[in-house]
Amino acid sequence: MSFRFLLLVLPPLLAALPASAEKFRFERPLMGTRFMVVCHADDRETATKVANAAFRVAEELNATASDYLPESELSMLSSMPVAKPIPLSPLLYGLLEHSRRMAEATGGAFDPTLGPLTRLWRETRDQRRLPDAEKLRSARERTGWRNFTLDPESQTITLHRENMAFDLGAVAKGYAADLMLESLAEHGIRRAMIAAGGEIRLGDAPPERDGWRVAVQTFDPARPDDIVVLSNAAVSTSGDLYQSVEIDGIRYSHILSPPTGLGLKQRVAAMVIADEAKLSDALSTAACVLGPDSSEQLRHFPGLRELKVMTPQESLVRIPGNIPSTH
Repeated sequence: MSFRFLLLVLPPLLAALPASAEKFRFERPLMGTRFMVVCHADDRETATKVANAAFRVAEELNATASDYLPESELSMLSSMPVAKPIPLSPLLYGLLEHSRRMAEATGGAFDPTLGPLTRLWRETRDQRRLPDAEKLRSARERTGWRNFTLDPESQTITLHRENMAFDLGAVAKGYAADLMLESLAEHGIRRAMIAAGGEIRLGDAPPERDGWRVAVQTFDPARPDDIVVLSNAAVSTSGDLYQSVEIDGIRYSHILSPPTGLGLKQRVAAMVIADEAKLSDALSTAACVLGPDSSEQLRHFPGLRELKVMTPQESLVRIPGNIPSTH
């Protein structure tokens, strides 16, 4: 189960909505967290039908790309032969293509091939003991985003290392949120919000509102650090507010450092606003890995609207993106 630091959708401050734009809320456990759909529709029957269709989209993605499910298409890649093109479903191909593009753009700060290290770190977290050096070396040798290639014409993947394992936990929820919002829009509901753990995808603003009010919490669970009002955007957060482990007096985050294979030791949190959740999700993880000083390299990323990075000891660093926010 993977938690990011907290995002809350706050209730509107203005007058009650007209009867023709009633608000409905639906929740469902998915991807080790809870997914929520909030939408405005004329009646509950329509809203329920459309929300269920959106949840089915996320369930299909989870069944395809979960590293927890041994029978998922993603998990089965670990047993596939090296240097041989492997056909992929359109859903998984699209997710892996996006993931590789994000890995290249962030210099590997976001890396979808950390599955061997993720599994080892889960054992570390449970045992509260650092992994054996040989086990860590072996796991690191089986990672690296350059060790797989994709062919867009044949929709295939070719692995270049044996026993590779993918972990798309830092992008799959955002990717699912985008697909869910798209599903809602295809069924005629555009005034909607998807919450997928620490990822929030926002559609058109609620009736008579400027946007959706989202409260962000980082290191203090008792109060929000910021409140943003947005529509047609995505907000993602990463940090160790709810997931960390202390070993030999050192606090380690659940976010892994690709160079070391261990959890980040520096306490850092990031909040990203972007055009799509598949961008904000991956970029928030990359920003934590890069840290406050080096995350400047992300500021010109296409689709990024705003990035905030902070540590408990430092004031919030605001890094505006190259695309203005639209409310």
